[in-house]
Amino acid sequence: MLDPNNNSMTALNVEINALLADHFALYLKTKNFHWHVKGPRFRDLHLLFDEQAIEIRDQIDAIGERVRKNGGDTLTSVGAVAKHTQIKDQDSTTLSAEDMIAGLRDDNRKLVERLKGMKQLAEDAGDNATDGLIDDWTDMAEERVWFLSSLLEN
Repeated sequence: MLDPNNNSMTALNVEINALLADHFALYLKTKNFHWHVKGPRFRDLHLLFDEQAIEIRDQIDAIGERVRKNGGDTLTSVGAVAKHTQIKDQDSTTLSAEDMIAGLRDDNRKLVERLKGMKQLAEDAGDNATDGLIDDWTDMAEERVWFLSSLLEN
């Protein structure tokens, strides 16, 4: 286990927890859109949103466990998720499919930006394992951005 009293590790754990909050919030938003998408592209988007939600959900445990392996504490409640996420709520059940796609694309772009910003924190903390996971998580988020962006091209 890495030294949790290391200031660099503390800064990294704060950011990993923020990433965890983003994943929880994005998972719920993606499932909301999966449940409420309508229109001629319903089936394709319903399935895509579910695939993306599952991918995001499956990252949540690994992200939380990184904080624990680094000697820190993870988020403990929905309130903590809301406090630490950069993903904005979307409670509408009547958005157009295009607005859903654009919203998820933009939220995944925020994840990519956060992840790229975490690289130096992992390096400063000497946390090679997190550094490698960041690469994997970035690739997954970039792929979601690519898929969603492609749906909006004419």
